[in-house]
Amino acid sequence: MSAAALASGAVPPDLVRAQENAVVEMVQIGPVTEELAARFALAGHRLYLVGGSVRDALLGRESGDLDFTTDARPDAVLALLAGWADAVWDTGIAFGTVGARKRGDTVEITTFRADAYDRVTRNPVVAFGDTIEDDLVRRDFTVNAMAVELTGAERRFVDPHGGLAALAAGVLDTPATPEESFADDPLRMLRAARFVSQLGLAPAPRVLTAMTAMAAELRRITRERVQVELSKLICGTHPRRAVELMVDTGLAEQVLPEVPAMRLAVDEHMQHKDVYTHSLVVMEQAIEREEPGSPDLVLRLAALLHDIGKPDTRRKEPDGRVSFHHHEVVGAKMVRRRLRELRYPKAVIDDVAQLVFLHLRFHGYGTGEWTDSAVRRYVADAGPLLDRLHKLVRSDCTTRNRRRAATLQRSYDSLEHRIAELRKQEELDAIRPDLDGNAIMELLGVPPGPLVGKAYKHLLAVRMERGPLTREEAEAELRTWASENGVG
Repeated sequence: MSAAALASGAVPPDLVRAQENAVVEMVQIGPVTEELAARFALAGHRLYLVGGSVRDALLGRESGDLDFTTDARPDAVLALLAGWADAVWDTGIAFGTVGARKRGDTVEITTFRADAYDRVTRNPVVAFGDTIEDDLVRRDFTVNAMAVELTGAERRFVDPHGGLAALAAGVLDTPATPEESFADDPLRMLRAARFVSQLGLAPAPRVLTAMTAMAAELRRITRERVQVELSKLICGTHPRRAVELMVDTGLAEQVLPEVPAMRLAVDEHMQHKDVYTHSLVVMEQAIEREEPGSPDLVLRLAALLHDIGKPDTRRKEPDGRVSFHHHEVVGAKMVRRRLRELRYPKAVIDDVAQLVFLHLRFHGYGTGEWTDSAVRRYVADAGPLLDRLHKLVRSDCTTRNRRRAATLQRSYDSLEHRIAELRKQEELDAIRPDLDGNAIMELLGVPPGPLVGKAYKHLLAVRMERGPLTREEAEAELRTWASENGVG
């Protein structure tokens, strides 16, 4: 049933009430919510379960924190929580929000808001409202502008903007006009892409129009806030749809400009329409290799960005083919620069960049020509990223040539088998020289310093090349090295 039909009165009131009752029944109210509602009702205040908590309940999704809105002012909310909550925090009280925890459940209670925005930053001039309708109209999307009243004589479903109908239709729309909503808070455009990824919703035509026209407004938002939304989007159920939406509307130019730039680079094998489409397919195939229910941000980012160095390294060869020599090196540097700009943690930046840097290494393996030394180096360079690297390399095969695809998979099967065999023989995941620093100093009679480091690196290279040595062999190798380098 459409929101317009409900609003026009075309639906009999009895049917509307029956539908509202059915919705209320779908929203499971736990003991903590019951207790909280009773306290507010006893104090003469209204309390509503609101926003994502209602939306997720209707979708049958697990919801995190419980979100409430109320007519009670923040000081009154604090007083009502005193003596009931196990913990209370007021870090958001300037915006009318008080948080609490009760028996493991986290709740956030926000006073009705009727904010105004300066349209320069995304910070509102906080103003408290008097009605639930005032509060819901300022929310980002209609699917988040639904509420269930908990403190009346009967529970009541409140949906003035047709959020239920939009949710049923899979449509993402705004309570106010999209232009007003996005001018107030441009981050909502990126949140739209996030909800496409997480919920599989499709933006209404007017939302698409506004996003395309206003994409540049995203520059008003801090990089930290953008990064949070981007990470949630990438880890959603449908990240490809969301990335395509960002590229089509111009949002990607503000967030990950390297992604739309890949549309200009035709793959060297001429097997794909463009590197952009190939990268989206690689991301989807990498997701299929994840542990179910455990989205891997690092793997997904690496899959999406593994070829971003191609536009800058594109060359036309004399035979007419297109090459992208060393695009993995260039791409790794670009990844570091972009993820730093988005304020990602150093560990995430390092891991994604290293996967991008290593993703082509396997292609030198051929049909097994690598020596054991080369296999050891592959494992050592990947380190704790080896499992992700396996998934990325296998996902990077998107050729439509079945024979070529089968050959590549057999080659990687062979490499993984050799890694497994070497693991049985050697401590492959923790390769280190056969002599440690103390043994090197004792044998050479030198103090700690750069010389010990050089000797250590030499023995590590020997270990990589020849595998484990006996103590006597390692000491003989070190003496030979010392003699050749004038040590001792």
